[in-house]
Amino acid sequence: MSIVNRKVLTLDEFTIQQLRDFPHATGELSGLLRDIGLAAKRVNVEVNKAGLVDILGDANTVNVQGEDVKKLDVFANNQFTGVLQHGISCAGIASEELDEFVAFDDAVSKNSKYVCLFDPLDGSGNIDVNVSIGTIFSIYRRVTPLGTIATEEDFLQPGSKQVAAGYIVYGSSTMLVYATRRGVNGFTLDPSIGEFCLSHPDIKCPEWGKIYSVNHGNFFQYSKGVQLYIDACQKRTKDNGGPYTQRYIGSMVADVHRNLIKGGIFMYPGTFDKPKGKLRLLYESNPFAFIVEVAGGRATNGKERILDIIPTELHQRTPLFIGSKGMMDELDASLAQY
Repeated sequence: MSIVNRKVLTLDEFTIQQLRDFPHATGELSGLLRDIGLAAKRVNVEVNKAGLVDILGDANTVNVQGEDVKKLDVFANNQFTGVLQHGISCAGIASEELDEFVAFDDAVSKNSKYVCLFDPLDGSGNIDVNVSIGTIFSIYRRVTPLGTIATEEDFLQPGSKQVAAGYIVYGSSTMLVYATRRGVNGFTLDPSIGEFCLSHPDIKCPEWGKIYSVNHGNFFQYSKGVQLYIDACQKRTKDNGGPYTQRYIGSMVADVHRNLIKGGIFMYPGTFDKPKGKLRLLYESNPFAFIVEVAGGRATNGKERILDIIPTELHQRTPLFIGSKGMMDELDASLAQY
């Protein structure tokens, strides 16, 4: 028999407690976050037993990004879509796995204040080799009138307009981290009671770290400014705050989560072949930029702040540099030389 530590707040208790500070709040955002937590628990069960059932491998389809869709991607997408559609707090969703956004047309949904964008299973190329993967989500207040059906305008908002963003890491433990403008908090899933419990309150990204995360195999495809910064990272010594170490998992959720906790910088630059990079602005870059900025870090595309970019399409791509403020300032100095 497990004994629940009542000094530890569950996700539900934490969101309800936050409501007390806002007497006029409707509780819709809290309800939406709890819905996301429910979907995450369902996906977590399947991720943990993925090798035992016919859910690993390709679904023999290609998503709008031109990437092979994994069966577990499809399952995760269906779970998040279903939970948000049957809740009372979401007017519509957009997913990396879907060509177009989905507006919910029932009366309750049309009167909901928020829309949600998500990457249901980031890093899914690593599913077959048992590397940590995750879900990324982003929440906006809709700009179209309540009572009407959501439109694309509700989804094509700059990241600075996010009211909340977060991610779930399915790793050695399953963790949900979310940010509002008040702060970043992390919750670890306690499998004995099936609840996310507050484990990392008020997360702050250290101003400096010693980890740089980049795909070194593309070094000669990067711009001179990026190459200069990578060279500088490699030459760090004890005399100037080093040495730095490279850590690159190839699963963005895991890489950025580690750097958020320990300090570091994650880089996914554009290349000569793909100048816009690979990462999606709305489903990956914006949510993480919001989280890391609230925690005290920075995020840019190498030229401008990620959260200031005005999106023009749902599946827009962007280069991304994100992490500890001091390391980002160093990167800026290298990029400015070219």
